[in-house]
Amino acid sequence: MSNIQWVELIVFAFLFVVVTVLGFVASRWKAGGSLDHLDEWGLGGRKFGSWITWFLLGGDLYTAYTFVAVPALVFSAGALGLYALPYTIVVYPIVLLPALRMWSVSRSRGYVTPADFVRGRFGSPTLALLVAITGIVATMPYIALQLVGLEAVLRTMGINGSGIVGHLPLLVAFIILALYTYQSGLRAPALIAFVKDILIYIVIIVAVIYLPSKLGGWDHIFSTAKETLAKPNPNTGKPAGSILLTSSNQLQYATLALGSALALFLYPHSLTSVLASRGRNVIKRNMVALPAYSFVLGLLALLGYVAISAGVKPLKNAATGKPDGNTIVPLLFDSQFTNWFAGIAFAAIGIGALVPAAIMSIAAANLWTRNIYKEYIRKDATPKQEAKQAKLASLVVKLGAVLVIILIDPQFSIDLQLIGGVLILQTLPAVAIALYTRWFHKAGLIAGWIVGMGWGLIMLYGIPNPANGKHHFGGSALAMGNLSIFGWHPFGGTGLAAVQIYPGFVALIANIVVAAVVSVIARALKWSPGNDETAPEDYHADENDKDLRPIGAH
Repeated sequence: MSNIQWVELIVFAFLFVVVTVLGFVASRWKAGGSLDHLDEWGLGGRKFGSWITWFLLGGDLYTAYTFVAVPALVFSAGALGLYALPYTIVVYPIVLLPALRMWSVSRSRGYVTPADFVRGRFGSPTLALLVAITGIVATMPYIALQLVGLEAVLRTMGINGSGIVGHLPLLVAFIILALYTYQSGLRAPALIAFVKDILIYIVIIVAVIYLPSKLGGWDHIFSTAKETLAKPNPNTGKPAGSILLTSSNQLQYATLALGSALALFLYPHSLTSVLASRGRNVIKRNMVALPAYSFVLGLLALLGYVAISAGVKPLKNAATGKPDGNTIVPLLFDSQFTNWFAGIAFAAIGIGALVPAAIMSIAAANLWTRNIYKEYIRKDATPKQEAKQAKLASLVVKLGAVLVIILIDPQFSIDLQLIGGVLILQTLPAVAIALYTRWFHKAGLIAGWIVGMGWGLIMLYGIPNPANGKHHFGGSALAMGNLSIFGWHPFGGTGLAAVQIYPGFVALIANIVVAAVVSVIARALKWSPGNDETAPEDYHADENDKDLRPIGAH
């Protein structure tokens, strides 16, 4: 108890209480109907305007783990950690048109999840089930990682320990989160996102102005980072990183950024925020305005270099005894800010964990309810029964995330999230490409999904990381010399052998190629493509269009 930073903890607790009250009050905010309906509980009545959607998407996409992990990667590897900047910039022009089409057809047909769309587009419950399972599996470790960010803050404030007792503050925080999410649904994180984003903007603006002036300016910070990263790692004998990309990691940087951009709005929680908006114009405005968050993310990423200059040493993981890079930013704030402002900064990160965790659990619950429970367990479920099932499922999802942190090394959660990004990318043909064409046969999409999933996992399994002694799932950088196709190494012994690439991108290419080949075969054999319940006008319907059918028409 003597190590607890009481001023920081009191400020943190006060702001946490404020957002808890907001979470419970949110059930009456913009209420237009009973929360015993999935459209109201899981999508906020589909009537969020531009500002609410902006804060909701910002709170959904820029998470607590982002706030601690991106600077931590820059701290340990340098320029490679900045891949998040082009990724979060190019994503918006890439997804603008698909997001509009997905909103339109979902609004017309009453779809709540991406798997709903796949079910209606291809008439295939099997393909929809695969998309739903992929979404749930990819989302679960993402929720757990929000706890990693929150726990890094709690550890910095002196709250340490293991087992149930040591994790008690974390348990209390997520029990409260579970209760107000159960009561208020998507309205809770939408309202809390206002507080979270205001706090984040205040903290980052102060940090990028105050900290460089205290540490000798940006020139000194970059010089120190360059010298420190150039020192050889004792485990590998190679430099830990560089403030500039090298010839071996440029392709990895580009494919990781592009692959991550393609995957971001395939995550069910991202689409949930899009479908909750009230119109196409709301989405258009947000795709223009959301890069403002990327600017803040860029400033935040530079705190990795600031931490190097400030001589920050990460806390050690209690389970493994190895340095925990996720504590870099909290420790920087703790050492450089006054106690009360550090408390505000910690609250910003902590609340930044609650908002996306709530949205992700709602999105996963919607998938379970619509595409597994109603499709396979209770086909005649009423809207009230659907909402009840989703509320219960959201509790189970949050409990699972907490158990992952308590019972498993948090580093394993990071590995799972790495896998999740590769997995969710394999739903792109069935979800995104299908918005424009049904050329791919459902059998081809299923075959492509199987190949993409299998090869992606095999590639990730074979990636070692000598720096931390891991033999498998050691990162997202695959040396092209190790790229194998049925034992054939196309780049082995060539000048590209040492060049690294993002395995998720490679798996997606294989997915699309297999899907195309099987689709050609299926059409040649005249296999049934399945019924398409959507109509051409569904993909263009706006809130003012006569073609817009009532919600729940399907």
